[in-house]
This record gives sequence, C-alpha cells and structure tokens, in this order.
Amino acid sequence: MIVAQIKPIEEIAESIKGAKKVLVAGCGGCVTVCLSGGQKEADILASALRMKLEVDGQPTSIETATYERQCDPEYAARFKEHLKDVDVVVSVACGVGVQYMAETYPEIIFVPGQNTTFAGAAIEHGIWEERCMLCGECVLAKTGGVCPIIRCSKSLMNGPCGGSQNGVCEISKDTPCGWQLIYDRLKSQNRLEMMTEVLPAKDWSKSRDGGPRKIVREDVRL
Repeated sequence: MIVAQIKPIEEIAESIKGAKKVLVAGCGGCVTVCLSGGQKEADILASALRMKLEVDGQPTSIETATYERQCDPEYAARFKEHLKDVDVVVSVACGVGVQYMAETYPEIIFVPGQNTTFAGAAIEHGIWEERCMLCGECVLAKTGGVCPIIRCSKSLMNGPCGGSQNGVCEISKDTPCGWQLIYDRLKSQNRLEMMTEVLPAKDWSKSRDGGPRKIVREDVRL
C-alpha cells in the first residue's frame, strides 16, 4: 500500500492562490485505506481550505469528487464531469495519481495535496510502516519474507553490521536489527541454512534504469 500524508494547509493554499474554482480530487485506493486521501479526507481538506482562504480574503468555490483510482484511465475519465470551469485541482491521491491526472487533463492545473512517503503496511490501527522500497529485485524468498533493504538501516545484503547489539540497530534502541529479524524468522522455519547463501550486490539498475520503469503484460492487453 502506498502511504501518504496531507500537506500543511498553508502550502496547499499557496499552491491554489488566485484560483476562483477548485476541485479537491480524492482517491478510493491506497490513500483511503491509510486515511489520508479518500472522500472524507477530501471533504475535510476542502472545508479547511475554504476557511483559510476566506480568512485570507480570497473566497474560493471548492468542490470535491472521489473515484476508485486516479492512476487508471477508466476512473480518471470519470473526473471529467467535475472539471468544468475548474482553475486548479488539488489531488489527494499519491504522487502517481497526481501525475496521471495531469497527463490525462493537460489543460488543467493539478497540484498535490499530499506528500507520498512509502510503500508500507498497517502494523496496528492508525500506524503504517515502510516495508518495500520497490527496488525491482525482490529477495524475500531467501530472507524469510523480511526485506533487508528496508528493515536493515544500512540495506546490508549479507548479515548484520558490527553495530548491531542484542537484536537492536545501532541507530536507535527503538529499531530492531533487520538481520536479527531475518535470523529469527529463518530459525523458526528451520531454514537457517539460508543464512549461508551469499546474496549478490544489489542491481540498482532494476530500481532506476535511466528513466521511468514500465511493465507490459501482453496477456492482458486489449
């Protein structure tokens, strides 16, 4: 799940300064799940912006609309009916959604309402934690389902550093050593022999290969 956080209201207000009609566009995907960009959050942001701009002497018409995704042509097209006479769209989707909508409607100004932070998971209600760097070369089969790139503060590929003590990372007593987590997981699965396999250096070209990455699935193309 992509996790994002709403930008400060002052920053968003500055980005729509001078606009007479604004649409706050929500997304029903990841940002709804992490409680930052669904219809409820879009309505709250719109209300806050109205009050902020009213106080600043810039009364602005602000409406909201939310569809399942902003990164898919089928759903992006549904926003068209809401864009008539709109000066600026504040997208509270992730950064992917903002860019996709801007490409779909190049004549409209789109600004982000959120800071996209990471791909993560809910570890308890209201708390999300990063779990994947989207590196394009997954080694979870060899590390007990624990990512060494994210869970190790130094992204070490073959065991802990000398600073790891008693299962705790040297950077903070609140951060568990990623390789201790891997060891414990493999031990619980009776697969500690996996620890003896030397993993090759990370091929970062699979993460950034000179431009945006693309995957083509010929079996599902129309």
